[in-house]
Amino acid sequence: MPKQTNDLCDCRLIHRQAVEEARASALAPNETASLAQIFKALADGTRLKILWALEKQEMCVCDLAAMLGLTESAVSHQLRLLRNLQLVSNRRNGVVLYYRLTDNHVSQLINITLEHLRD
Repeated sequence: MPKQTNDLCDCRLIHRQAVEEARASALAPNETASLAQIFKALADGTRLKILWALEKQEMCVCDLAAMLGLTESAVSHQLRLLRNLQLVSNRRNGVVLYYRLTDNHVSQLINITLEHLRD
């Protein structure tokens, strides 16, 4: 198969001002790492299904497990990861722990991506 070069310049020319501006506005290394972790978490179908369900309403681990057809342990593991990334939070009501999206930004991120896909 021939190598595609549609994404390469026909001549090698570095635009120093563009490079300097890009470096000056680059994300801090810790922000890059955190952002990558969030996108990595969102790259998993099960976690996306959990987030999508929680966008509509609070749910407990038992309900999420029943909805997904997974064990409570498997769902709890995914929720722990999402909680550590501050994508979901929880509240206790007696013996039941309810999960919800941490804030509207999580919902916006998913909906903007869906809008992008559907256009």
